[in-house]
Amino acid sequence: MAESVTVDNLSKCYELGRLQNETQLRDQLVNLVRAPFRKRRPKEILWALRNVSFRVNEGEVVGIVGRNGAGKSTLLKILSKITYPTSGTVRARGRIASMLEVGTGFHEELTGRENVYLNASIIGMKKREVDAKFDQIVTFAGVERFIDTPIKRYSSGMRMRLGFAVAAHLEPDVLIVDEVLAVGDAVFQKKCITAMQDMRGGGRTVLFVSHNMSAVENLCSRGIWIANGQVRLDASTHEVIEAYMGSFTSSEGASNDLARLEDGRRGSGEVRFTRVELLSKGGELQTVTRSGKAVTIRLHYHATEAVERPSFGIKIISEMGTLITDSSTWLHNLDIPRVNPGDGHVDLEIDMLNLLPGRYSLSLWVDSALKHHNYDVIEHAMSLDIEEAAIYNTSRRIDSRYGLVFFPQRWRLEGIDGTAPE
Repeated sequence: MAESVTVDNLSKCYELGRLQNETQLRDQLVNLVRAPFRKRRPKEILWALRNVSFRVNEGEVVGIVGRNGAGKSTLLKILSKITYPTSGTVRARGRIASMLEVGTGFHEELTGRENVYLNASIIGMKKREVDAKFDQIVTFAGVERFIDTPIKRYSSGMRMRLGFAVAAHLEPDVLIVDEVLAVGDAVFQKKCITAMQDMRGGGRTVLFVSHNMSAVENLCSRGIWIANGQVRLDASTHEVIEAYMGSFTSSEGASNDLARLEDGRRGSGEVRFTRVELLSKGGELQTVTRSGKAVTIRLHYHATEAVERPSFGIKIISEMGTLITDSSTWLHNLDIPRVNPGDGHVDLEIDMLNLLPGRYSLSLWVDSALKHHNYDVIEHAMSLDIEEAAIYNTSRRIDSRYGLVFFPQRWRLEGIDGTAPE
C-alpha cells in the first residue's frame, strides 16, 4: 500500500522570549533601541518536537494522543504547512485539508458561501467541483439559513460545523483534525465520526488528535503516543491507549502532592495547587470512595501574591477520556473577592457520587473571573478510584459493564397483574 504521509527525524525548536518573524522595520528598530538596556541572558531553547518519525499509508485513520504540551499541535501545524520544521522532512501526497481550531482559514468579512469557495481554492479545487458538493456541505453543517451571512456573525459551533463540512466534503487526500469535535454537540460529533469512517473506506488518510479515548478507539486502527516532543509508542490503538492511560496511574502515588509537579501543568503561577485530598462525610482522609457515597474534594493552594476574583474548578474524566462533569466556583455563582498571599484551600462537596465502579481522573484549574487568564491548570492531577457499593439496596453487584453513572431510582410493578407483593 502506498504511503500517504512520511515523517523523518522531524524536529522543531523555539527560542523562548523571542518574537518570531520580526521582519518589519519597526520591530527591528525597537529591538535596536532596547538592546543596550537588556540584560544578557543565556538563550533558552524549547524543543516542541525532537526526532519524530513515522509513516501513514493511504486509507489509514491514525489517532495521535498525548498530554497538553506534548507536541501534537506543533506536529499537525507542520504537516499542514502552517509552520516549518527546524530540521527533518515531511512528505504528504495529494490535497491536505486541516481543522486545527475553530474557523481555521475563514475570512471574517466574507459570507459562509464565499468562505466555502475560498477554502476550496486554497487546496486547489475548481469551481465546478465545489458546485457539485456545495449543497451537501451546507446541509451537513446545518447552516442553510445563514450561508449568506458574514462569518463574523457565526457562533463558534456554526464555524466549527461549516469548517469540518468543508474539510470533509472537498475530497482531500489527507484530513487533519485537532480536537475540534469537542466544540460540537453529540449529534454532530456522530456525523463527523461517520464522515471520517467513510473517508477511510474511500482510501483517504485521516490524522485525528483527541483527548477522548473512546472516539480514538472507535475510529482509529492505529495510534501514536507523543510525549515531550517524541514518539513514545506507535502501535495498535488499544495498545497505545492502554500505555497512555497507564502513564497517569504510574505516578498516582505522588500525585496528591502537587507542589513540585510540572509535567502537564500550565499557568502564570500566582496561585498554584499544592495538594488534593479526598475526605469522607466525617472528614477522614480516604484513597478510594464508593458509589453513591458523599465525598469532599479539598483543593489546597499557595498564593505568592494577592489575586482578585479567582475562580477554582475541577473536572472528573473517565479512564477513556470522557468528560463526566465540569464544575467551578464561577459556574455556581460564588464570588471570591480575593485570595491573599499564603496557603488556603477550597472544598467541593458532593452529596452522592453517582459514578459506577472504576478509575477516574481529576483535572484542576484556577483562573480569573475577570479576564481569560489561567493561574494554574493541571490535567489529570490525580486518580479517583470508585469501589462497588449496594447502590440499589440489594446484594447484587454492579460494575462498569452497566455504564458510567447511576441514578436514584425505583421500579414499580403494580401495573402487572399477579406480580405485586401481597
